[in-house]
Amino acid sequence: MNIRQAKEEIKHTVRAYLARKEDGTYKIPAVRQRPMLLMGPPGIGKTQIMEQIAREERIGLVAYTITHHTRQSAVGLPFIREEEFDKKMYSVTEYTMSEIIASVYRKIRDSGQREGILFIDEINCVSETLAPTMLQFLQCKTFGNQAVPEGWIIVAAGNPPEYNKSVRDFDMVTLDRVRYLDVEADFRVWEAYARAQHICGAVMSYLALRPKNFYRVEADVDGLKFVTARGWEDLGRLMEVYEEMGIWVDEPVIREFVRHDEVAEDAAAYFDLYRKYRDDYGIPDILAGKVKPAVYARIYAAAFDERLSVVNLLLDGLTKQFAEVDEQKAVTDGWYAFLKEYKNALSGGGPDSGDTDVCTGDDKADGVQIYWTLYERRREAFLAAKRGGCLSQSEEACEKRLKEQLKMCAPQRAGIFNTCEKAPQAAGRCFLAAKEGFDVQRKVLEETERRAGAALEHAFDFMEQAFEGGQEMVVFVTELTLRPEAALFLAKHPDERYLRYNEQFLTGTRKAELLAELNRE
Repeated sequence: MNIRQAKEEIKHTVRAYLARKEDGTYKIPAVRQRPMLLMGPPGIGKTQIMEQIAREERIGLVAYTITHHTRQSAVGLPFIREEEFDKKMYSVTEYTMSEIIASVYRKIRDSGQREGILFIDEINCVSETLAPTMLQFLQCKTFGNQAVPEGWIIVAAGNPPEYNKSVRDFDMVTLDRVRYLDVEADFRVWEAYARAQHICGAVMSYLALRPKNFYRVEADVDGLKFVTARGWEDLGRLMEVYEEMGIWVDEPVIREFVRHDEVAEDAAAYFDLYRKYRDDYGIPDILAGKVKPAVYARIYAAAFDERLSVVNLLLDGLTKQFAEVDEQKAVTDGWYAFLKEYKNALSGGGPDSGDTDVCTGDDKADGVQIYWTLYERRREAFLAAKRGGCLSQSEEACEKRLKEQLKMCAPQRAGIFNTCEKAPQAAGRCFLAAKEGFDVQRKVLEETERRAGAALEHAFDFMEQAFEGGQEMVVFVTELTLRPEAALFLAKHPDERYLRYNEQFLTGTRKAELLAELNRE
């Protein structure tokens, strides 16, 4: 199976293992909750899907790479204690708590999440002294004399022997106590993940043209040559930051991530062309509707690789604008929800929706106090969600932006209250003062949406004139459908040309066919 199928199977298992009866006990008792064992090549995203599952299911995650551990840290340190048997004292060896088990309890304590996943990576690559401990862990769900806490599901991962010389085989007794999932590298699955993670456009464009270079492991007389999904993602992250710093990665840097000479050389050449296409074609100008005649002359004469690269550059530019719309929308929605709660509290419900009218009495600053009470509550909820690993990077960024805006636009004590004003009027003025910033934010969102919509129209203008509905348009429309930010924008802002072309093309199928034809060439 591919990594997406493995993720879905693990999610289903998590839900089944954590399902409870009416009396609160688990429907599948812990003794029958088999650990899940993922076996697959390194760097295909086994750890990432654990993070995604924990975040989506709102449960905890404790992850360890077991090769970094000794027997003492996994099992615990031995100590001697006295114990009486048949009225005679004996010295008995016991163990302190395993570092791994202790980490699970810390996670419960710090995040409040009493259920979660304990993920152990590279489980079949341990040292000889630790191997029996790992077998005991899979068979009995214990480290030393400490059991994994109830409600925590065990998922382990390992590499097949062709990728790691130090791997150990599992015996039948162990395999009969686990669920074995064989996972393979799959570019199309990784491509969907990479879109959602905003992996560097140059890397995505290159792999769309050269999918066979996505994952390769080869051995020759010079040793092992390889390139993995992890390598491409890490290279893409570095390229993005380097470019912001005005630095462009060269072939020696690419070889640090792509440990395959031919692929590294080919990728370096393509990345140079990709940057040149971006500069030569003036992608920002195209999206602004300012296309120079020479651009059309060049695109008409260009080879398919170059034409497809320009399409991907346009998509990258649009995606950034759609992503900004998403972020502004998230901030606006969060702000609206906050103000709605604030208005309810001012009307007498209070921050806890209690019975007391918090705006009555002599203290005319109650409206300000309520605002900051709600603000602190939101901040604490954010920190708790962050500690629990429940937030994606985009959610965390949006919440930080909203928090800054709420702090900056809070109603102030001075200038709001009139000494003769009654509590309801004072509360109303507090709310209006707090709402001023929100009204500005709504206009910012509207302008961001307008710019993104105009850029999309300019992109379609260029695509129609440059490619006249050819196969490049198939790729363009398909990618608009598949990229999360674009799909969300188009769902809320229907575009007539997108709908027409999307209906005309069999989305996804023709794109796959034309890329397959290109690769055969």
